[in-house]
Amino acid sequence: MEHKVVVVGIGPGNPDYIAPIAKRYIDSAKTLVGSVRALQTFGDNAIHTQKITGDIKASIDFIREHAAYEEVVVMVSGDPGYYSLLAALREQFDAKALLVIPGISSFQLAFARLALPWQNARLLSLHGRSVESQDLSYEKGAVLGILTDTIHTSKTIAVLLQKAGWPKDTRLHVCTKLSYEDEEVIELTLEKAADGPVITHCIMVVEG
Repeated sequence: MEHKVVVVGIGPGNPDYIAPIAKRYIDSAKTLVGSVRALQTFGDNAIHTQKITGDIKASIDFIREHAAYEEVVVMVSGDPGYYSLLAALREQFDAKALLVIPGISSFQLAFARLALPWQNARLLSLHGRSVESQDLSYEKGAVLGILTDTIHTSKTIAVLLQKAGWPKDTRLHVCTKLSYEDEEVIELTLEKAADGPVITHCIMVVEG
């Protein structure tokens, strides 16, 4: 492979949150890989495109084929370093063949919305993943950042945290549709979240 695979973090969704250097790589790309939404938003100038689906092998094969004769730009949501296609690319390509452009993650934006430092936060992704009991263990003063899905929701996670020893009056922030015009940040307690409506695909920030 003679050309770089450029893995670009496109941020939480709104184009305003993409770094200028990332946008330059995307705008100049002849071959562009990304989700359907990413290609709809940024893919106008590309000649060759490939949408990322559950068939990761197909995406890797496409990238390998096109990288033989031109640079390939791969768009991933948030930051490439946290649960993105970068992990699969590192298994298939040498690190020197990859150029990674960081992006603003949904975690970063959630903590920013709360004006809350996150250097000591415990970050967990339950998006399509199981949870270990020790990951949810209670510690006074602990801060959790949690990615959710349709199984691990605001309601089910609130129940799990209380079972793990978190007080029912623990403060919880549920952040949805971050960076978009209809984004919402809801503050409530674990008890209220456990008894409240189901909210999926959100960021939960828990302050112990």
